[in-house]
Amino acid sequence: MGSSHWIRRMGATGPGDIRMVCFPHAGGSSTFFAGLARALAPEVEVLGVQYPGRQDRHREQPVEDIARMAEAVHEELGALLSDGRPCAFFGHSMGALVAFETALLLRGGQPSKELTRLFASGRAAPLAGPRPGDLLSGDKELLTELHRLGGVGKDVLGDPELVSMIMPAVRADYRALATYGMTPGAALDCPVTVLTGEADPIVSPEEAAQWQGLTSAPTEMRVFPGGHFYLQDQVQQVAAAVRESLLAS
Repeated sequence: MGSSHWIRRMGATGPGDIRMVCFPHAGGSSTFFAGLARALAPEVEVLGVQYPGRQDRHREQPVEDIARMAEAVHEELGALLSDGRPCAFFGHSMGALVAFETALLLRGGQPSKELTRLFASGRAAPLAGPRPGDLLSGDKELLTELHRLGGVGKDVLGDPELVSMIMPAVRADYRALATYGMTPGAALDCPVTVLTGEADPIVSPEEAAQWQGLTSAPTEMRVFPGGHFYLQDQVQQVAAAVRESLLAS
C-alpha cells in the first residue's frame, strides 16, 4: 500500500488473501484494532482508518460530520482497491456508521463487487437516527460516558493533561453522531455480520439485529461476553468469527 492520509496498515500484516478496513469508535484511533490485526494475520491484511485529531494526526482539525469522514475514506480507497483483491469493512460503534456510509459510496447505486462484507460492531442500526447517548454535550457528560463505557484507560482519564489531548476529538465525534441521519431507503448488497457484547449498555441485541433491514444480502448476528468494548477481551474469539464469515463471503 502506498502513502495514505486516512488509512494505516496495522502492524506487520502482509498482503493476505483479503483485506479488511477497520473504522474506530468515537474518540478512538486506528491502533484500537492492533490486536485484531495480529490475530488475523497472515490471511487477512488489516488496515485501520485514522480520523483527524488523534495520534499522528493530532494537530489536524477533527471532522464533525459522519458523511464527510466517509467521503474522505472513500476517496483514498480508490487506489487501494485497484488491484481487485476482495475487501471487507469492520466498524465499531461510531465506526460502524462511517463504514456503512463509506460502503454506500463505494456501491454508488450499483452492485459492489469490491466489498465482500460489512462487520457492524457495537452499534444499533442507524434507521432511527441518533441514540440518546449520541446527544451528550459538555466535557463532564462526555467524560462520564467514557468512564461508563470503558475503552479508555483509567490512567488516561485520570490525567488532566492526557484528557485535554483527547477531548477535542471526542467532542467532534459526538457532534458528528448527534447530527448524523441515514439517507432514507439507503441499502447495501453485501452480507452483514453484526457483532455486539451481551452486556453492552448502549445497544441491545434486538437493536443491533435491525441492521438486517439495511442490506439485500444475508445478515448474521454474533454476541460475545462483555460490554461495549467486548473486543478488548475477546480478540481471539472475534478474529475466529471474522475469519469464518470472510471465508463464507
